[in-house]
Amino acid sequence: MTDVTPKVTTLVLDCTDLDAMADFWAGLLGMKATSRDDDWLDLEPLAGDGPVLAFQLVPEGKTIKNRLHLDLEVPDIRAAGERAARLGATPAGGPMGNPERPFQVWLDPEGNEFCLCTG
Repeated sequence: MTDVTPKVTTLVLDCTDLDAMADFWAGLLGMKATSRDDDWLDLEPLAGDGPVLAFQLVPEGKTIKNRLHLDLEVPDIRAAGERAARLGATPAGGPMGNPERPFQVWLDPEGNEFCLCTG
C-alpha cells in the first residue's frame, strides 16, 4: 500500500493585483518571485524547503475574514510592524496577548490578515 498522506506544497492567496501582492509579500518576507504567468505568480519556497507562497488572480476582492492566515515570527513586533506599514500593510488593532510574547494582526494591501508574533 502506498502512503497517501498529503504534503503542503503551495499556499495560495487570491488577489486582484498580482504584482502589488507579490511585491508586498516578497518585500516583507525577503523573497523573490520564481515564476509568473497571466493569472499566477510564485515566490520561492518558504524557509528554503517549505511550501511555495503563490498568488492567483481573481476578479473579486476580499469580502470576509480569512479562514487561514500566516503567523510570522519576529523579534520585535513594533519594528516589524513599522516595516510592514512601509511596504503597504495596515494594522488591524494593537498588540495583544501575553505582554511577554505579544502578537499583532495586520492586513496586507488587499486586506488579508496576517499576524506578527514574538517567540
